[in-house]
Amino acid sequence: MRIAQVAPLYESVLPKLYGATERIVSYLTEELVRLGHQVTLFASADSRTRAELVPICPRGLWRDASVWETLAHHVLQMERVAQSAHRFDVIHYHGDPLHYPLARRLPCATVTTLHGLLLPVDHGPLLEEFGDAPLVSISDDQRRPLPQVNWQATIHHGLPPDVLSFHERPGDYLAFLGRISPEKRVDLAIEIAREAGMKIRIAAKIDPSDQDYYESVRHLFDEPHVEFLGEIGEENKGEFLGNAAALLFPVDWPEPFGLVMIEALACGTPVIAFRRGSVPEIIEHGLTGFVVDNVEEAARAARRISLIKREICRSEFENRFSARRMCHDYLRVYRGVLAENRRRGVNSGDLSLVA
Repeated sequence: MRIAQVAPLYESVLPKLYGATERIVSYLTEELVRLGHQVTLFASADSRTRAELVPICPRGLWRDASVWETLAHHVLQMERVAQSAHRFDVIHYHGDPLHYPLARRLPCATVTTLHGLLLPVDHGPLLEEFGDAPLVSISDDQRRPLPQVNWQATIHHGLPPDVLSFHERPGDYLAFLGRISPEKRVDLAIEIAREAGMKIRIAAKIDPSDQDYYESVRHLFDEPHVEFLGEIGEENKGEFLGNAAALLFPVDWPEPFGLVMIEALACGTPVIAFRRGSVPEIIEHGLTGFVVDNVEEAARAARRISLIKREICRSEFENRFSARRMCHDYLRVYRGVLAENRRRGVNSGDLSLVA
């Protein structure tokens, strides 16, 4: 099958540091290539891939100090994709919904994965206008605000089995990995560790837009049980997560997925997470961690974390959250939209290539 993957330009594919969406685009792209499909990746020039790379900008926009207006680069990307659309059976868009007016006019099938939170007031009118556009959710909870649009499937994220290794013996600390932002609630993670009588290590990015929140919580990093590492790269993530007794995920918003949860499971590290958004879909309470409702429950769970078997966390990751499973799920969607277009006599693609 001839497939285009259209990544956000904020980070490279793979991202060098933080960047969940770009990471998933990379894992999907490389697995499609491994299976023998002809894949073209539209991304920043510093991306690394075995697919054909069409570079749009020199580097990930958030890593380029000379970039001020990111929208202009994404508009250019949409035009470059449209110019090449005749080469593809399916174009898979990831990220912001900037492509919709162009996508319905292209001579091939399209699929969209919106990786963020969907809001009825903002996304509702748009997705109703483009109600024929095939859409994939990354969790069942993500699609809940807009059940009426053209959902094709829920496809949970997946990782290659060797990207993070299993750690049988945990250390004595709790881990927090992600962003320092109001919705991620690093302050609650610090409180949970304090209540549990455990150390916490924090590896997190600080976006300029979250600087005010960081200033409001930075005094907590001086507490004796807290170690703040800043943002870490892929090469350090396995040791950081794998040596933790548990990952804390005290989110205060309807998290659409939460990639760090399955990264922890890949290391064999259980997860203690608040019951928000996708969390109950990802974590099996009592099997791969604990799903809790407040700080007190989380602290009690931390004190009982040895009840969770780390080898089960790893096996659940392999069974449910592999890149191969994710890739095959998306291939089923691609085949479905190609078949539907052929049935309608539009944008039919080449069904002889979809096996």
